[in-house]
Amino acid sequence: MIEEQIGVDTGDGVMNTFLVRPEDGGPYAPVVVFMDIWGVREQLRDIARTIAAVGYAVAVPNLYYRMGDIQFDYRNPDGTTASLKDLPEDEQKRLQEIWGQVTDPMAVADAGALIDHLGRDDGIDTSLAGSVGYCMGGRHVLRVAAAYPDRFRATASLHPTRLVVEGRDSPHRDAGNVRGAYYTGFGETDHYTPPEVIAGVRAAFNGQPADYADTVHKGAAHGYAIPDRDVYDKHAAFRDWEIIFAMYDRVLRGRDR
Repeated sequence: MIEEQIGVDTGDGVMNTFLVRPEDGGPYAPVVVFMDIWGVREQLRDIARTIAAVGYAVAVPNLYYRMGDIQFDYRNPDGTTASLKDLPEDEQKRLQEIWGQVTDPMAVADAGALIDHLGRDDGIDTSLAGSVGYCMGGRHVLRVAAAYPDRFRATASLHPTRLVVEGRDSPHRDAGNVRGAYYTGFGETDHYTPPEVIAGVRAAFNGQPADYADTVHKGAAHGYAIPDRDVYDKHAAFRDWEIIFAMYDRVLRGRDR
């Protein structure tokens, strides 16, 4: 595997990004991993390596770059990463303030700058791109797929947040602009995606051009898909990868073109 740190000029600064791809072959289709609120860290880099190992160029951009090299790592006594709801109230508030400074339009603009940057690499074919996003990244992938429908055609959203909110700018309203394949992994007990939110997302995609599918994982909580989380659900996470890798293979390797 070839790993490197690259700097992507976005107009708002330089977005530091982890990039990994196989050593041989190519050019490879890009897959962008959109971070959760904890920021870019080894857990996300390992996820990127796993995707790259089956033949993709995988980028993990640091969407906190406007504020510096920020990441968070709260550990339980057993070494697992703690959930936000279990942190002291002042820490929750601090995280939410930082999280709130990364707006959806920022994520969309950053994704465009990243794809333009990757397009200048002879080893990457950016004609079609994939994505996977966690938590807030699970919302960002929807915004990005809707903003770049001719490019992002294989999208995965895992335990997303704030998909259905009040107002005309609710993310789920972007569903009609999405093309290609779109998959969402929901946790049955995720407080961010109660049944009415899941129903709202399904209704938004119903009858639209995108090939939409989702799974509601029985008993899974918010954060279930990150391997070192205290709520990690191995069965649910591997079921997601089974579906996501099949989607990438179907779309990004040219079978749906």
